[in-house]
Amino acid sequence: MIYPSDTFTAAERERLAPHFSDLDGPVFALVNLPETVKGALFARYSRYPGTLRRLFLDEFADSLPAGAASLAHGEEGARAAKLYETIFVGYGDDSVAQLGGAHIACEWVSNVLTKVLQRPRLAAYLEQSTRYIDYSSSMPGGGYRYYRDASLGPEYEAAMDSLFAAYAQALPRVTAWVEETFPAGAGESEAARRRAVKAKSLDLLRGLLPAASLSHMGIYASGQAYEQLILHLLAHPLPEARAYGAMVLDAVKAVMPSFVSRVERAGRGDVWMGYLAERREAERRWVARLGLDRDHEAEQRPSVRLVHADGDETRLLAALVFEATGVPEERALATVAALPAEERERMLAELVGERTNRRHRPGRGFEALRYRFEIVSDYGAFRDLQRHRMLTVQWQALTPDLGADVPEEVVAAGCGDLYASALERSRGEYERLWEAGLTEAAPYALCLGYRIRYVLDLDAREAMHLIELRSAREGHAGYRAVAQAMHALIAERDPAVAGAMKHVDLSTETRLERLLAEIRGESRLARTS
Repeated sequence: MIYPSDTFTAAERERLAPHFSDLDGPVFALVNLPETVKGALFARYSRYPGTLRRLFLDEFADSLPAGAASLAHGEEGARAAKLYETIFVGYGDDSVAQLGGAHIACEWVSNVLTKVLQRPRLAAYLEQSTRYIDYSSSMPGGGYRYYRDASLGPEYEAAMDSLFAAYAQALPRVTAWVEETFPAGAGESEAARRRAVKAKSLDLLRGLLPAASLSHMGIYASGQAYEQLILHLLAHPLPEARAYGAMVLDAVKAVMPSFVSRVERAGRGDVWMGYLAERREAERRWVARLGLDRDHEAEQRPSVRLVHADGDETRLLAALVFEATGVPEERALATVAALPAEERERMLAELVGERTNRRHRPGRGFEALRYRFEIVSDYGAFRDLQRHRMLTVQWQALTPDLGADVPEEVVAAGCGDLYASALERSRGEYERLWEAGLTEAAPYALCLGYRIRYVLDLDAREAMHLIELRSAREGHAGYRAVAQAMHALIAERDPAVAGAMKHVDLSTETRLERLLAEIRGESRLARTS
């Protein structure tokens, strides 16, 4: 195929070279440009008759330093900033704010705040894992890795220190038990096994860590997503959230200030934050009026319930072929409904295909079915399931009301009493903070082993992705159990849908979960070296 190409002079090519990955082909990347310039370029692109590189030369190049490889805040380009202000702020075309993005690191954030940061879910997130980070070591400057605030009192710090001390005391004993319980196999890589032993030991003890434990998070998001995240943080009742909201705002302003200009503008950001605060207050007011704030008599066990489902096999089959048909959906539904059972079974099998690995997923027709699960699991498992973005997730506050268990393996390692004592110390500090009126901060004190109630509302296609991924043998036992239970409940209602999930691991035996993954990783590295 031949594509028409721009003709550039030598001077123009020199001007374009620092900012475009390719000067001749029809596909290229924008590089070394401020995010506002990129957004403004694309915004203007929709009404410009020529190519993007020609647009840059005609309307943007003169406002940028010649040959600049990078541009600091304040050097965005006057035309780009003005155009952005006109379109985004002047005319309210919010979609323009989706055309630029930034990488922001948020360090030393509590596990409570990581959930607040991820709640909008319109971004890419990477969070430190308790499976690979040894929390028995000190932070730079000393002290265990947990959130501190003088307003929480000296009792809080004493309680947190005791939880981390229990973790540090149990870790070598649990590691020794894991090493003895899972001896090395023939030909097994010692380095891979060592990493797998460490991962399992940390997994077994992560329930001791409080929600105040500090983590680091990387975020990549569009300007629009950052604007909403910042407003969400600044309106939050938790002081830590508001502090990080201000810091995220400053960080985004340093690289693409125009994208968040409305946050501090009178009549814009303040109105939005007021609305968010009013909505939260209305929620609290009605919960208090209805007596629904805490359930001290809650059943203290993990559970997964399918509380609602929409759609059936007929709708699924019709949706799977809808894009290939040329008739109204009603006719497709009627035709599929008239098929005999064996024909419907063969139709579904062929439309799903062989699926030789879990990344081979069926068509969008699987989105015609929806499932709503109410789950009670430990907070650690919730952290991993909450990160899935192609679904609706709602969660209640973390409290001790739903209880916590001591893992059987920890008991076998001789650390059961130590673990149980830490859970009680955690519960006691939570109740002290709650009774002192520090209800938003009280969850900091709770160990990740305590349970939380939440809802996952998702279509069958996303259910396939989540269940196959989170049931994998490399995963933590906590969320593997949730994924397996979700699969069983779908199988009861829609056996054909569950049957299409061919890569669900239903095994439950105790093992070194990460060992095979570590061995595969070593093999991949060996092939590329």
